Amino acid sequence: MPLGLRSKKRGKSKETSKLVESEAAPPPPAAAPPAAPPARLHFHAQLAHGSATGRVEGFASARQLYAQIAEAFRIPPAQIMFCTLNTHKVDMDKLLGAQIGLEDFIFAHVKGQRKEVEALKSEDVLGLTITDNGIGCAFIKRIKEGSLMDQIKTVCVGDHIESINGKNVSDYRHYEVAKMLKDLEKGQMFKLELIEPMKAFEMLEPRSQGRSLPEAKISRGRETLRLRTKGPATVEEMPSEAEEKAIKKVDELLETYMGIRDIELAATMVEAGRDKKNPDEFAMALDETLGDFAFPDEFVFDVWGAIGDAKQGRLE
Repeated sequence: MPLGLRSKKRGKSKETSKLVESEAAPPPPAAAPPAAPPARLHFHAQLAHGSATGRVEGFASARQLYAQIAEAFRIPPAQIMFCTLNTHKVDMDKLLGAQIGLEDFIFAHVKGQRKEVEALKSEDVLGLTITDNGIGCAFIKRIKEGSLMDQIKTVCVGDHIESINGKNVSDYRHYEVAKMLKDLEKGQMFKLELIEPMKAFEMLEPRSQGRSLPEAKISRGRETLRLRTKGPATVEEMPSEAEEKAIKKVDELLETYMGIRDIELAATMVEAGRDKKNPDEFAMALDETLGDFAFPDEFVFDVWGAIGDAKQGRLE
C-alpha cells in the first residue's frame, strides 16, 4: 500500500525546495567528446604460389574477403579456391574457416592445372571428404587411407571438383557434391574433372593425405574476426574449451553423416544450441538458420548430444 511519500514531497515549501535543489544538484556535465570511430581491421595476404604482399580490409564475409584479395592481386575472384592461415602449404588444418585471428596472415590458393580421372566405383564409398570455400568451390579436404581414391595418385587433397560425369558442379555446395559422389552407382565407371591449386616449382611437395581434425588445434587466447554466412562479421573471443570440443565433434558428425567437413558450419550449429533447453528447441533453431541443409533427425539428436557432452566435460 502506498505510504504517501509522493504527497509529502509535494508539501515542501518553495524555499526548502530551492535549498535542496541548490545543494544537491551537481553542475551540468561537460559535453563528452565524440566517440572515435572503430578501428578498421586490416590483414596481410599473399598468393600461396608466390607474390608480393597485399592488404585487405573492411570485409564482412568470405565472399567480400575473396573479392578484396582478387582486387589486390588483379585476378578474378572465381580463381581463388581457398585460403590458409599463416602457411602457403595446402594444409587443411590451417584452412580459413569461420574465424580469422587478428594477427593471422592469409595465403590465397588459386586454380592451377586441370586434370581428369576415370575410375571404376568398385566400393560403396570413394573415401573422399569434401569441403568448400563458402562461395562456390568444393574441394577435397581428406582422402581416407586405403580407400579407392587413395589408390589414384593423381587425386590430391586441395583439388577442386569441377565436374562429375560431365555435369559442372563448380557452384555447388560441399554437401551437394558429396551426395552426388555417394550416389554414383557401384560397379560403374565415373569421371571427375579436377583443378589442383597452383604451386611454385620450389614448393612442390609429396602428396598429402590431410591430417584428421582431432590433431588440429583451434588457437585460443586472442580475439578473432568471425565471418558469417548471414549477417555482418564480428570481433569476438575464440571459443571456450568446451565449445572447441563441441565444434570438433560436430565436424566429425558432418563427415559421418554427409561426407563433408565444415568448421564454420559446425561452429554455427554449436552457437545455435548454446542457450537451448531441449532437442526440439535446437531443431527449430537449426531450421531457422540452416534450413537449406534439411538435416536428418538422427543427426540433429547426435549433434545435440555432442553439445551436451561438451558442456558436461565428457568429450576428450
